[in-house]
Parts: sequence; structure tokens; C-alpha cells
Amino acid sequence: MPRFAANLSMMYTEHAFLDRFAAAARDGFQGVEFLFPYAWPAQELAGRLAAHGLQQVLFNAPPGDFDAGERGLAALPGREAQFRAGFEQALAYADALQCPRLHVMAGLVAADGNRDRMQATYVENLRWAAGLARAAGRHVLIEPINGRDMPGYFLQRQDQAHAVVAAVADAGLQVQMDLYHCQIVEGDLEMKMRQYLPTGHVGHFQIAGVPARHEPDVGEVNFPHLMRVMDALGYAGWVGCEYRPAAGTSAGLGWLQPLR
Repeated sequence: MPRFAANLSMMYTEHAFLDRFAAAARDGFQGVEFLFPYAWPAQELAGRLAAHGLQQVLFNAPPGDFDAGERGLAALPGREAQFRAGFEQALAYADALQCPRLHVMAGLVAADGNRDRMQATYVENLRWAAGLARAAGRHVLIEPINGRDMPGYFLQRQDQAHAVVAAVADAGLQVQMDLYHCQIVEGDLEMKMRQYLPTGHVGHFQIAGVPARHEPDVGEVNFPHLMRVMDALGYAGWVGCEYRPAAGTSAGLGWLQPLR
């Protein structure tokens, strides 16, 4: 079975953020991910990881002004300098946290946005970031996100993401395959996994129950079956548990025990 990482931005929200590391470790997680670390000193976070025997497996590069509604900069023409400064900050955090993967958010398509120009900007920025990450021994990840949760997001489909990877043509770039988003946009999850996992371009998975984004054992997706498909296809990476617990994180982890 794959290794499961607790997403500390969505799970354990009954605790203050810095206390979530201990809570995840008590529940048996060995890896964690979260959205953005920049509100805390990198060494503070590194200390929490070390104290609880946890591995940081993923976090996001700065997305622009998230509170004002921005959802990434990588595909936004005219924001290249801000994107690159933010990515360099993310790489410094990745070094301190010994984190091998950085998710880079594309951004939203404006009402008058030129998708061709955005695509060219996206590929150029990702080629630069992937080369920098690869030299540092890390990977850049891009993630298709459904338009119901994030209206207007530039990258929504698996085929679109894999076409970007092909266009960038750098081993430092991979796809973050979130099965929650994929089910909402496309469905046919097993066949998507069988199509894309053998390419070597899928660097990380995330899961949540569909449609409510609660525990993975609630909703329309048979995640135990999909975990067996991952095994059959030889996936040995991490699966991020990026869901909102319905009624307390620890109380809702019954789904996880059989998969361990």
C-alpha cells in the first residue's frame, strides 16, 4: 500500500497549526503536507517535524495574494518576477524542511484572459522552476483542480497537465494527481491511473471523499480498490489525505486502518 500523509491545512484543525504535527504523529502518520508554510519560520517547522519523526512530503509555492482571491501566478503574464521570487522562497523552505516536492499553482483565468498567452507563460515559468528544482534535488508539481471548488482555475484536466509536462520537457516537473478533483471533472479514475502512472510523470496523489470532501470512505469513490490499483502499477510514493474531517480528525480515521 502507498504511504499516507496527513494534510495539516485541512486535518487536525481542532488544534493550533503547530500542534497538528504532534497530533498526526500520535495517529500514526509518518508524513505530512500542507498548503503554505510562510507564516512560520522554516526552522520552527523543521523542529516540529524532527521532534515527531515526520517527513514533509509536499507544500505549495507562494500563490500570490491568497486572501484576496489569487490562486497562483505561474500562468499569469506580467507576474513572472513575483512568481520567480516566490519560488526561490519556496526552495529555501524546501531545503530547511527537506521536502522533495513543491506544488506550483497556475492561477485563475480572467474574464478577458488570453489562454494561449497564459499557456506560453506557464510553460516558460515551469521550465525555469523545474530546472532550478531539479538542480536542488526536488520536483515541481502541477495539479488539475476542479472548477466547482476553484472557479476559473487554469489547469483542470489530467490530459491538460500531462501536455504541459510534455511541453516543458524537464524531468523536474511532474503531475500531482488529486483523485477528488479528477473524479469531479473527469471520472474514470482507474483508467486515468492506468494511463498516466506508467509514464512516470505522476509524482504524488491526493484523496478525499466525493462530493463533500470528507473522509475517503464516504461518497462515491471506492478508494480501497484504487489503492490496490496503485500497488498493481508499482506506485510507491505518498498519498496526501487532503480532506475536511466530518466530525473530528482522529475519530474519522477508521478508513485508514485496513489500508495500513
